[in-house]
Amino acid sequence: MVLTADTAHAELLDFEIAAVDHHVDGLLMAPSFAIPRLLSRHKLRYADIALWEIHEAFAAQVLANVAALEKPDWIRDRVGLSSDFGPFPWDRVNPNGGSVAIGHPFAATGARDLSQAVKELWAKPSGSLAIVSVCADGGHGTVALLRRP
Repeated sequence: MVLTADTAHAELLDFEIAAVDHHVDGLLMAPSFAIPRLLSRHKLRYADIALWEIHEAFAAQVLANVAALEKPDWIRDRVGLSSDFGPFPWDRVNPNGGSVAIGHPFAATGARDLSQAVKELWAKPSGSLAIVSVCADGGHGTVALLRRP
């Protein structure tokens, strides 16, 4: 394929925004609410996602969110979904490093994470899916579902 200025490198399929009471659920835990909602809407399991770009404000933040995602009871009780999304594919998370390794640019973290995901998704086969997950101070989280054309 010849790349031109009008070649789409990724397609935004959908997104989910969540906000939580950080006094109850934790400061950076909103993605663990948004990810199951987004996957459920598309009838996807964790294994269907070829690439996971998860913003790591701190390394422990990613661990805490994935720990929640790995518990079907937590998803049922806190998110209100009874889906079992399967085992979480750690080998597909931030394959070239996350925000701690690559950079956490003030006020541009989402752009950095999204551009990294588009670059990495382009190396995957056509039709591959990616999740980009960004948490924000104050209990907010935004998750995007991308597909490689």
